[in-house]
Amino acid sequence: MGSPMARCLLKAGYRVKVYDVVGDRLQPLVAEGAESGTRTSVAANVDVVITMLPNGTDVKDLLLAADGLFSRAKKGTLFIDSSTIDAQVALELAAAAHQAGMEFVDAPVSGGVPKAIAGTLTFMVGGTDVQFARAKPFLEAMGQAIIHAGSTGAGQTAKFCNNMMVGIFMIAISEAFGLASRMGLELKKLYEICTVSSSQSWVLMNHNPIPNLAATSPANNDYKPGFAGRLMLKDLSLSQVAANRVGAYTPLGTLATELYRQFVHAGNGELDCSAIVKMIAEETKEV
Repeated sequence: MGSPMARCLLKAGYRVKVYDVVGDRLQPLVAEGAESGTRTSVAANVDVVITMLPNGTDVKDLLLAADGLFSRAKKGTLFIDSSTIDAQVALELAAAAHQAGMEFVDAPVSGGVPKAIAGTLTFMVGGTDVQFARAKPFLEAMGQAIIHAGSTGAGQTAKFCNNMMVGIFMIAISEAFGLASRMGLELKKLYEICTVSSSQSWVLMNHNPIPNLAATSPANNDYKPGFAGRLMLKDLSLSQVAANRVGAYTPLGTLATELYRQFVHAGNGELDCSAIVKMIAEETKEV
């Protein structure tokens, strides 16, 4: 995700310094005009730092360690974290940024790699009105919908709630189409009906787990992500951490998390999340 996002910033005319623990990933961006940085130099003498990392532990280590970016950046630097992490961690990072004389917003994304490449991501932003206004021009270079979700942490809450629904929808579509197949209904006919009926959804029409129905679905490409199953499990797990924290009742979210945990632990974590349809099909009882 980080590479196409950086490429969009370059295309928009920004000067961009890039860093990744896998150095080879930087070379194409450097060839296109980016400056290569190191962990200790990437945040020096810049106005904005955008982070896109796998989990909250990685973000905290990068920003808060003794040699972290908060200690390397100049006062007033705006940090935009587009990772998907616990909303509580986002609050901790915002507090640490303020103490260090920095600004921090959480701005997770929706849309996956294809929309990152196209520069049409959705950004869900948590922070003050002033922070949002400052971040928005940079986010507009990478996204199509830039939405101020609320105060710090609200972006993260919006992201994992959105993906909790996506995970549930994916399982529901897998079950319904599996049942229809067992009943002898042609799946293309069911798809045609559902796309103009009350079950219509973005997942159904764009990320359908059944091959050869939705033109853009990873199911048509041997379930190559897309949005990997391990990332869906991470986001579902974050939803359940939050639900437990505030006492919210999420029975379908809980079940979806458990099903994706089984899916990932069976060795499918690098497949697209839509590949869970295969696990559901395997569990279908013979009659």
